[in-house]
Amino acid sequence: MVQNSRRSRWITPVLAVVLLVWLGVGYLGGLAQGKLSQVTTNDQASFLPLSAESTRAAEAAEAFVEDKVLPGLVVLRGEGEITPEQLETVQEFASSLAALELEGQGDGAALRTVGDVFSADPFVVPSEDGEALLVTLSLDGAAADETLESGERASRAVVDLVRAEAESVLVASGIESWLTGPAGFVADLVAAFGAIDGVLLVVALAAVLVILVLVYRSPLIPLAVIGTAVFGLCLAGLVVYELTKAGVLVLNGQTQGILSILVVGASVDYSLLLVARYREELGAVAEPRAAMWRAIKGTFEPVTASAATVVAGLMCLLLSDLASNRSLGPVAAIGIAGAYLSALTLLPAVLLLGGRRARFWFWPRKVDAPAPGAADGERQEEVSSLWRRVAEWVTGNARKVWIASALGLAALAAFAPTLQAYGTSETDLFLTPVESVEGQEFLTEHFPAGAVQPANVIAPADRLDEVVEAASAVDGIDSVTPYTGSSFGPVDPDAEVVEVDGRVRIDVQTVAVADSLEAVDTIRELRTAVHAVDAGILVGGASAERADTQDTTTRDLRVIVPTVLAVIFLILCLLLRSILAPVLLMTANVLSFLTAMGVGALVFNHVLGFPGMDPVVPLYAFCFLIALGVDYSIFLMSRVREEAAGLGTRAGVRRGLGVTGSVITSAGLVLATTFAALGIVPLLFLAQLAFLVAFGVLVDTFIVRSLLVPALVHDIGRQSWWPGPLAKGKP
Repeated sequence: MVQNSRRSRWITPVLAVVLLVWLGVGYLGGLAQGKLSQVTTNDQASFLPLSAESTRAAEAAEAFVEDKVLPGLVVLRGEGEITPEQLETVQEFASSLAALELEGQGDGAALRTVGDVFSADPFVVPSEDGEALLVTLSLDGAAADETLESGERASRAVVDLVRAEAESVLVASGIESWLTGPAGFVADLVAAFGAIDGVLLVVALAAVLVILVLVYRSPLIPLAVIGTAVFGLCLAGLVVYELTKAGVLVLNGQTQGILSILVVGASVDYSLLLVARYREELGAVAEPRAAMWRAIKGTFEPVTASAATVVAGLMCLLLSDLASNRSLGPVAAIGIAGAYLSALTLLPAVLLLGGRRARFWFWPRKVDAPAPGAADGERQEEVSSLWRRVAEWVTGNARKVWIASALGLAALAAFAPTLQAYGTSETDLFLTPVESVEGQEFLTEHFPAGAVQPANVIAPADRLDEVVEAASAVDGIDSVTPYTGSSFGPVDPDAEVVEVDGRVRIDVQTVAVADSLEAVDTIRELRTAVHAVDAGILVGGASAERADTQDTTTRDLRVIVPTVLAVIFLILCLLLRSILAPVLLMTANVLSFLTAMGVGALVFNHVLGFPGMDPVVPLYAFCFLIALGVDYSIFLMSRVREEAAGLGTRAGVRRGLGVTGSVITSAGLVLATTFAALGIVPLLFLAQLAFLVAFGVLVDTFIVRSLLVPALVHDIGRQSWWPGPLAKGKP
C-alpha cells in the first residue's frame, strides 16, 4: 500500500505534464499541418539527382536566359475555321490578361496582378490548318512559385483566373478554350493533391473509427485511439513543416498524403496492441495505473521493434539518387516516430483519466477487476472462441497449412514479372478528366506536339553544325533550332545564335509530345547520336528528365531492396534472439510482397486497364510492405517467444496465435483501410500504391501471419529459435 501511495504521488503530476505537452503539440502541430501545402513542391526537375545529365543540362541552360520560365498554353477552337472576328476577340483576350487582379493581395504586395507574374506578354499563334489558336503564356518561375496572402501558389491563382476569364469572355464568341502546358498541369496536380489537406484525412479517420467501434463495441475507446492518431500526426506535421521550411527536406504532394496515412495507420496499430494488453492486465490487477504500467512493459518491446523496423526500412530510401525518394524516408520516419510517441505516452495518459474508474473507457462492455482472493498479477488473457479454433486448426494441421499457403502465394506471385512498371506519360497521371489533359490532346491535333517542351542540347559552339546534323538524323525528331534568344514566340531568322562560355544551346522538338514514353525513347536515341559527336554534350528538357528519373529508379531498386532486407533482418535477429526465425519471417514477407505485385499486375493490366506504372511505385510498395508486413509477424512472434519460454514452442504458437489473433487482425484491417483511402486522390500513382499496400497488408494479416508463419514455426518446433536458448527448450 505504501508503494502504491508513493507511486500515486508522482504519477499524477507526470500524467498532467504529458497531457499539457501534447495539448501544446496539438495546437502548434495543427497550425503547421494546415500550412504543409505551402511548402510542398511538385516540380519534377527538383527531384532529379545532381549527377543526372538532365540536371546538369538544366543548370547549363540557365546561363542562356535571365529568368526561369513556367509556360502555359491556352488552346482555342471554334466550330470550324477561326474567323477574323474570333481572332480579334482572342487577341483582345490575350492583351487583357495582364490586368487581371490577384485576389486578396494588399497594396504593398509584390504580386498584385497577373501581369506581375508574367515574364513576357502573351501572344497569339494560329494553327496551320486555321482551325485553332494558341495563346502562349510565359510565367516567371520565381514569381509563379511564390505563396500569395491567401495561402495559394501564384501559378495556380494565375491559371484559375485565366481559365475563368476565358470561360466568361470567349464562350459568347463560340470559342472553346483549355489551359494546358506545364502551368496547367501543375495547377491541376495541386488541385488533385488538395484532397490531402482535409478530405483524405477525414475519410481515413472515419473508416478507422467504424472499424474500431465494431472491434471494441464501445464509442469511447475508439475516440481515444483516433485522438491519439491525430495528435501523433500533429507532432509529425510540425516537425516536417519546420524542416521543409528550413530547406532540410523536400516535400511533395504524394509524400504529404503518405505521411498522413502512415501516421494514422501506425498509431492505431500501436494503440490497438497497447489497449489489448491493458484490458488483459485490468483482469489481473485492481489498480488501473498498475495495469497500464504492466501493459506498457508488455508491449514496449514489440512496439519499439516494430517502429524501429519501419523507420530503419524507410530510412534506406536515403540511398536513393532521387531527392523525392530521399525525402520520403525521413518524412515517413518522422511520422512513425510521432505515432510511436503518441501511442506510448498520450494514450496511456488519456486512458488513466478517471483514476480507479478508468474502466469506463470500455463502456458499455464491462471489464471486471480480479476476483477477491485471486493472485495479484495473474493475467487471464481473453482468447476469442474464433481464434482459439483457428489456432487449434492451424497447429493441428501445420504442415498442410504452411505448404498450401506457400503454394497459393507463389502461384499469384508468378504474375509479378508482368507488372508494367516502366513509366507513364504525364497525361496518364490523372484518373479523372482535367482541363490540362484535354487541352494537351487537342493541342497535338493542331500544333507540333513537341513544341511545348523542347529538349535542350548544350554543346560546344565549334561543334554546332555537327550536332545539328546528328540530331536531325534521329528518328522522331521534328525540328532542330539553335537558340537565338527567344524561347517563346516568333523566331527572327536573321538573329545570331547565342553563345555563352564557348557553348550554344540547341532546341530540339520531338514528333511525340514531350511527356510521352515515345518522346523519352527518342531522347535516348538523341543522346546516343550527339554523344558520338562529343561525349561532353548535355541533353536536358522534360523528356530527358523523365528518362533520368526512370533510370535512377531502376538503380534505386537494385541498391535499396537488398539494404532494406538486410537491415530488417538484423533487427529481427536482435529481437527474437535467433537467426532461423528471422529467415523464415523475411522469406514469408518477401513472398507476400511478390504476391501483391502479381495480383496488382492482373488487376492493373486486365481489370482496370491502366496504361502502365511509375517505376517508383514498386519501390515504395516494397518499403512499406516489407517494413509494415514484418510488424504483424513481430507482434505474433514476440508473444509466441514469451509463451514458448514456459510452455514450449508448439504450445506457445497455439497460445500466441489465439491471444493475438483478434488484435493483430484488427490492426491489419485498420492499416489496409487507411492506405486504401489514398485511392480517393484521383492520381494513378497513389491509386496503384494504395491498392498494392492495402492488398499486401491484408495478405500479411490473414495469410502470412495467421496461417503461414505460425504453421511453419509449429512444424519446425524449437529449432525455429536456432541458435538461441529457446532452441534447447521444450519442442
